[in-house]
Amino acid sequence: AGLFLVFGAVADLWYRAGIGKVAGNLAWRRLSGLPRSAFGTALAHAGLGISVLGIVAVTTFQTEYVIEMKPGETTDAGGYSLHFDGMQPATGPNYTEERGHFTIRRAGVAVADTWSAKRLYTARQMPTTEAGILTFGLSQLYVSLGDATKDGGIVVRIWWKPFILCIWGGALVMAVGGLVSLSDRRLRVGAPRRKAKAAKPVEPAMEPAE
Repeated sequence: AGLFLVFGAVADLWYRAGIGKVAGNLAWRRLSGLPRSAFGTALAHAGLGISVLGIVAVTTFQTEYVIEMKPGETTDAGGYSLHFDGMQPATGPNYTEERGHFTIRRAGVAVADTWSAKRLYTARQMPTTEAGILTFGLSQLYVSLGDATKDGGIVVRIWWKPFILCIWGGALVMAVGGLVSLSDRRLRVGAPRRKAKAAKPVEPAMEPAE
């Protein structure tokens, strides 16, 4: 369904421009001469298709891992290796936290690193968890810390969400399509019509004096 929406939007513009049926310069003039609402409609449908593809990819192929890790241990997620380097305390303006550092490798090469923290706001004694988020192309990797274990480890929750950015990217494309359609004067509700220039009055011919 997602691919149908994306390719259908492109095919509509392709057909209306006559690409492949008429000369290239004529097809280009037809395409550039289409109303803005045509491009806005195509963008809106393509954006919906992109969002559908992102939703299907995330719900079908996402993976979640909940494991206990100790400093120096490594686990795999989404084709990447996460090496737990250890914990260290830190203090913010109104909180204290324990931060865990993770080095992410692919094929043995370090490509990124991230911090995940368990934070305590001292005034309200309210604990929160700050997840480490890494973006790889259109996919994202989330690393969150859980409770410490008695043997010196800590529970780590890892999510791999492939193509999750397609969801937000598709929504952005749909919004752009709406703006493009609104820029078409014919579809703007209440937009004043351009007034035709008034014709100059014709002066009556002067009768010759007797």
